[in-house]
Amino acid sequence: MNRIAWLLLAFLLPLAAAAGPAAPAAHPPGAAVASAHHLATEAGIEVLRQGGNAFDAAVAVSGVLSVVEPISSGLGGGGMWLLHDAKSGRDVFVDGRETAPAAATPDKFLDAKGNLDPQRSQNGPWSAGIPGLPALLVHVAEKYGRLPLKQSLASAIRIAREGFPVYARMAHGYALKRQVMDRYPGTRAVFSPNGKPIREGDIFRQPDLAATLERLAAQGFDGFYRGTTAKRLVAGVNAAGGQWTLDELAGYRVKEREPIHFRYHDWTITTAPPPSSGGIALAQMLQILAPYDLKAMPEAERVHMVVESMRRAFRDRTFYLGDPDFVKIPQRLLLSPDYAAGLRAGIDPDKATPSDLLSGQPTPLEDEETTHFSIIDADGNRVAATQTVNLLFGSGLIPPGTGVLLNDEMDDFALKPGTPNAFGVMGFEANAPKPGKRMLSSMTPTFMESRDKVVALGTPGGSRIITMVLLGILGYDAGLQAPQVAALPRYHHQWLPDVIDAEPGAISTQAAQALQAMGHRIELPPDEAAGGRGSSHVWGNLQTVEWDRRANVLRGGTDPRNPQGKAAVLAQP
Repeated sequence: MNRIAWLLLAFLLPLAAAAGPAAPAAHPPGAAVASAHHLATEAGIEVLRQGGNAFDAAVAVSGVLSVVEPISSGLGGGGMWLLHDAKSGRDVFVDGRETAPAAATPDKFLDAKGNLDPQRSQNGPWSAGIPGLPALLVHVAEKYGRLPLKQSLASAIRIAREGFPVYARMAHGYALKRQVMDRYPGTRAVFSPNGKPIREGDIFRQPDLAATLERLAAQGFDGFYRGTTAKRLVAGVNAAGGQWTLDELAGYRVKEREPIHFRYHDWTITTAPPPSSGGIALAQMLQILAPYDLKAMPEAERVHMVVESMRRAFRDRTFYLGDPDFVKIPQRLLLSPDYAAGLRAGIDPDKATPSDLLSGQPTPLEDEETTHFSIIDADGNRVAATQTVNLLFGSGLIPPGTGVLLNDEMDDFALKPGTPNAFGVMGFEANAPKPGKRMLSSMTPTFMESRDKVVALGTPGGSRIITMVLLGILGYDAGLQAPQVAALPRYHHQWLPDVIDAEPGAISTQAAQALQAMGHRIELPPDEAAGGRGSSHVWGNLQTVEWDRRANVLRGGTDPRNPQGKAAVLAQP
């Protein structure tokens, strides 16, 4: 099959009629787990076999990912999990985002000329926020799970101690970051044992991380944020030149927040609220697009409208979004269909809107790192969970004796207003760092629900997370199933820089030419745009599960871009 725009493929694929019951089923016929590593998926399935629910399985999957995907996430990072409790019908967003240390003021990230210094914001001790993922695991296990934390984390502890084979992406990522990681003795001890750097196929063992996980499993919150682990974390950060305190660790708290809910066609969408930027941006884009018959549009016209919705949502992200505990966000207005209608009215159907024509000042209004997994269990509980250490191997710093690779999430703050971060995304005062404040995120764990289907989905990908989830939703709306949605080619626009970036096959050559004639600038892979300087790499690592209630069938979709991923269905006995 030729690689052409995914939307065209999606809309031309017929939706197979599934034989099933006349009315939607009340409960799933088992459970489904999709994650970015087969060992994590298997750990989640094992916990479900042991009588755990989706929330216990989520702790198990997260714990194993923290061991086997240090390139993407871990105990030294944070996470944002969307939960649905089937018994109560309640959706809750669990915010385990990292927080800013008190000493990490904006001036600490500037060079002698007053410019943002990426070496400080992306590497080493100053780049790290106070981790939130361990507290999130404890919170979910204690409040929503059935099993003790020790049981749910057993696989993670075993794999950390016994090891697992180093895979190509991990080895390649380490080679790229080794110069930074070798600065720190705690990191060298883990990644270059006996002075030899890890290579693909090596068995990677982390005894210090196993011991840290054991303390977390046995003592809960205090096992990480107080006592031995906390003292080693603070000592390691400060010895490397940073400035953490024991009180800051002990003062970390998970936050439960009300998710964002809105309608798109026949779907109820439930997604991430601030300090994630994803939910508001997703709602704006889909509400802008809702009146259009995307299926009937020619490819170039369809991509044009989707890109224009992306452009406007990312512009608002830049100015208005931040930690809601610190800044006032005009959330009701930004989510209003009337506001979306106003944004839609500014779209010329035949011409691109140059981003510099959208106001650069706020209007008066009140490789992919990171990882994601999705779970549905036999009771109908579900989890969409995204977690991260931000960039490749985070800060590169492991405080000695902990095995904990710390994040570099401080780069997600607007450390110098109007200056892009590592993902090319700008921010202003709403996302400036303050002690205890949570940096703005793009993590967008999402549920979709219609009369006939229930879906959980999400992906890594930095600022592209939001647009990948958008395209996934459009794929499901077009009738695709989980494996097809996970495989969709992708394109992206984020207001600034003013360019459409595209994967191979996401936009056909003919449509690209039409879009360029409309005034769009497009970065296409060299094999699809002669002389183009676009990258031929692929994006993201989307993980999704769906329950087809009409056929009473569970399906999982794991991104084929990642050979370590696995989706599995556990049939109910």
